[in-house]
Amino acid sequence: MSNVTLEKASPVTKVEAPPATTAAPATFKARKPVGRTVLRTGNWVFRTTIVLALLLVFWEVAPRVGLVDKTFLPPFSDVVDALIKLAQSGQLSEHISASVGRALKGFTVAVVVAVPLGIVIGWYRPVAQLLNPVLELFRNTAALALLPVFVLILGIGETSKVALVIYACMFPILLNTISGVRTVDPLLIKSARSLGLSSFRLFQKVILPAALPTIFTGIRLSAAASILVLIAAEMVGARSGLGYLIMASQLNFQIPQMYAGILTIALVGLVFNFVLVIIERRFSRWRTPSNE
Repeated sequence: MSNVTLEKASPVTKVEAPPATTAAPATFKARKPVGRTVLRTGNWVFRTTIVLALLLVFWEVAPRVGLVDKTFLPPFSDVVDALIKLAQSGQLSEHISASVGRALKGFTVAVVVAVPLGIVIGWYRPVAQLLNPVLELFRNTAALALLPVFVLILGIGETSKVALVIYACMFPILLNTISGVRTVDPLLIKSARSLGLSSFRLFQKVILPAALPTIFTGIRLSAAASILVLIAAEMVGARSGLGYLIMASQLNFQIPQMYAGILTIALVGLVFNFVLVIIERRFSRWRTPSNE
């Protein structure tokens, strides 16, 4: 018999390991830093408000303390008073509707014509080679230099002003559309073609979304150009519109009314740009915002 005594084995106790920290599901999406975004937006609004407030304070104080002649630059309060009187008399709404109506007509026609034409020129090389000499000739000709030509051919009425706006708006939209189509990433196009997309689906799913930011840059530039060119045209020959209001006020030496018209043009331009920015965001929701 062996000297080694075998003891009865005790039952093995199963020790469970502490629960490990499980990783987040693959479908989990990090929350956007809402607080940081709101704070950044608030800071931007605060800085912008401060700058505008300082500018308006300087405009109000400078004529009153003699830094500039009050006759040629009235205080801001006098301009606001003239603006209120124009609005109450109904003249301001009449001039705004006339100018905005002409600008919208020309701007809309330019967008409808220039965007498809820019896509065709940017995508099809033979069309670009055929039309490039004509485009280079006309895009280097200032729109206001052609105002007498438009007046001679189309008359001094509404048609010549709308045609001038169309001409001025065409080239920023056209050139930016061509650039947007030509600068689409070739890898995206090759990938889409390898998936068997038709030409129509390729334009719909790849070309247009990739070129859209550049196209909207041209559209916003054209919106500003439509207002500027139209105001200049209304100063030459018109009986209504903000350009006519500014010129008539200057000739009659109604300086506060003149500045009221200029201020109205700035506000109309801001509204145009704001609406276009909203539309651009609506059509560019696929873009990932950059994290600052």
